[in-house]
Amino acid sequence: MGAYRADSDNSARPALPAREAVLDLQTRVNQAVIGQERVVERLIIALLANGNVLIEGLPGLAKTRAIKSLAQNLEADFSRIQFTPDLLPSDVTGGEIYRSDGQGGGTFEFRQGPVFGNLVLADEINRAPAKVQSALLEAMEERQVTVAGKRYKLPDLFMVLATENPIEQEGTYPLPEAQMDRFLMHVHIDYPSDADEVKVLRLVREENAGGSTTAAPPKIPQQAIFDARKEIDRITSTDAIETYMVGLIAATRRPSEYGDKLKQWIAIGASPRGSLALDRTSRVQAWLQGRDYVVPEDVQAIAHDCLRHRITLSYEATADGIRVDDVIDEIIRQVAVAA
Repeated sequence: MGAYRADSDNSARPALPAREAVLDLQTRVNQAVIGQERVVERLIIALLANGNVLIEGLPGLAKTRAIKSLAQNLEADFSRIQFTPDLLPSDVTGGEIYRSDGQGGGTFEFRQGPVFGNLVLADEINRAPAKVQSALLEAMEERQVTVAGKRYKLPDLFMVLATENPIEQEGTYPLPEAQMDRFLMHVHIDYPSDADEVKVLRLVREENAGGSTTAAPPKIPQQAIFDARKEIDRITSTDAIETYMVGLIAATRRPSEYGDKLKQWIAIGASPRGSLALDRTSRVQAWLQGRDYVVPEDVQAIAHDCLRHRITLSYEATADGIRVDDVIDEIIRQVAVAA
């Protein structure tokens, strides 16, 4: 198991294994984002699974704060793209600029856009037109961008964290299915409890008064994330668990085999990316729990976030007020784990 020092200038600080480092990172973000422990855990899972995450929730629920807190506690470059209707693809990827040599000549030079950060916040991603949204497709899937026929590799530590407001649809452009499918997880964020909201008031009041007088803890190095990913790659899944994951996905494609309710509710099922997402995130879930093997509860714990954006409901289901989460609940209830 790899170890590291969170502060290279402090030789007295004990070296920590990767799992302790990740749990430390999770604890720090939870301290800055009160009452959203589940959302923070999903961000950590997506980071360790080397995937992208879409966070959907009402305004003021700390979507942006959660993402920024993750970046502030990790040794990583953070960049933010505020999506607006007048945004251009080059505002995301960067573009070539002409540099004169002062003697009547010059050359074109590529200037990197904000997508070249380690953690990229795509704020209100559905407010930009399809041409700009598609500029993220290559970056999210292939970890590179192509400008003027040249390919530019993105950093090894790279994750797009997009936010979306579900209630303001005027002046927005719904994300196409091809782009939605490229998000490893689609996370819903809800209101905090009353007790947690009291803590939020006190935290913000303290920050406005100048914050804590104690020094900020050292940032978690990127190497801790890479070490954690290597350990997660060694997490095992039995044939029964793999069959179970594929069975969950198959139920979204052949709902008629599971009764009239699912047949009426599902119009389009999940793609093979759904199976891959379940496999990757369930292994991270097991690793966070301190196990070196996956159990059915790991798969069930992350199934909603991995499948929520990969299932298209029928008109009848939408008219009856059925949610995608209701469909996933029913699938989990009906699909059994092989003995």
